[in-house]
Amino acid sequence: MNNQSIQDMQIFGDPSGIPIVIIEHVMNAPQRTSSDNLYMRNLDIIDSITTSTVPSSEAVKKLSSASAAQSGRDLKIVIFVHGFQGHHLDLRLVRNQWLLIDPKIEFLMSEVNEEKTSGDFREMGLRLAHEVISFVKKKMDKASRSGHLRDIKLSFVGHSIGNVIIRTALAESAMEPYLRFLHTFVSLSGPHLGYLYSSNSLFNSGLWLLKKLKGTQCIHQLTFADDPDIRNTFFYKLCEQRTLENFKHIILLSSPQDGYVPYHSARIESCRAASVDNSKKGKAFLEMLNNCLDQIRAPTAENRVFVRCDINFNTSSHGRNLNTLIGRAAHIEFLESDIFARFIMWSFPDLFQ
Repeated sequence: MNNQSIQDMQIFGDPSGIPIVIIEHVMNAPQRTSSDNLYMRNLDIIDSITTSTVPSSEAVKKLSSASAAQSGRDLKIVIFVHGFQGHHLDLRLVRNQWLLIDPKIEFLMSEVNEEKTSGDFREMGLRLAHEVISFVKKKMDKASRSGHLRDIKLSFVGHSIGNVIIRTALAESAMEPYLRFLHTFVSLSGPHLGYLYSSNSLFNSGLWLLKKLKGTQCIHQLTFADDPDIRNTFFYKLCEQRTLENFKHIILLSSPQDGYVPYHSARIESCRAASVDNSKKGKAFLEMLNNCLDQIRAPTAENRVFVRCDINFNTSSHGRNLNTLIGRAAHIEFLESDIFARFIMWSFPDLFQ
């Protein structure tokens, strides 16, 4: 044995078939701008993620200050929220990896919107908020009976529109007392900026049919067709809500192969089409983007970690079919392949503890 490191090349499976993951550790989000060149702006990248413990908010400090000298336990809760027409077990592979990292977490696989994802996002968000509050209260009561409760860490994982439902729930007034406990937000291909500037013509045609034939309310909201004035639409109003600024860690997972969610929307960044659009739509999009990035820049958490991850899946086994043509194959790979989750979560376990 020499002093060179040894790596097991099979730890993540066959190297020729594993996804390629590109990780950006963003120290600071791009600065607010009113110009059209946001798409070309470089991000500040750092080489490593800080591993120091993120200080709790002042509210959480007050919660534990009365008995700081006493030993206590942290209550760590993770909420998993499925996407459009999804199942509550869709995110079980990510849950399993999180449990391996931290077996003490309490988790909720949200069921309240199962078979109800075609309606209004506001109704879905309200249902999720009530489900989360009920679950957190139950776990808090149980933890308090077994000893001193030192801190609470409330994390969320969402897939697709599940991320929009999460943010809508966090905007509910009933959730306000719990915002100080927010810890990690993991977004798997979430359309945070809606479907403006979607370049997938086949998928856009499908959205048009859903709106015309089924009158799916959430599709109208995703495509900004719920109000003639874009600044009165659901998504514009949602981006004005402070739904991201209380998280200590924000991790955005996207894939350029995913045709179901616009790439820029999943990454919360601008795109070339938006950067050259001087119309009202282009200006409104820039306002939405800056509103979201302002929350990430907000000084509500010291050492906030903001990470963008690009996942390039090996879809060769799917062949050439409708799923690959419309980008659905990569969108579903977030649920059916846990290799990328293993890589990210075990590379940076401090973000998940």
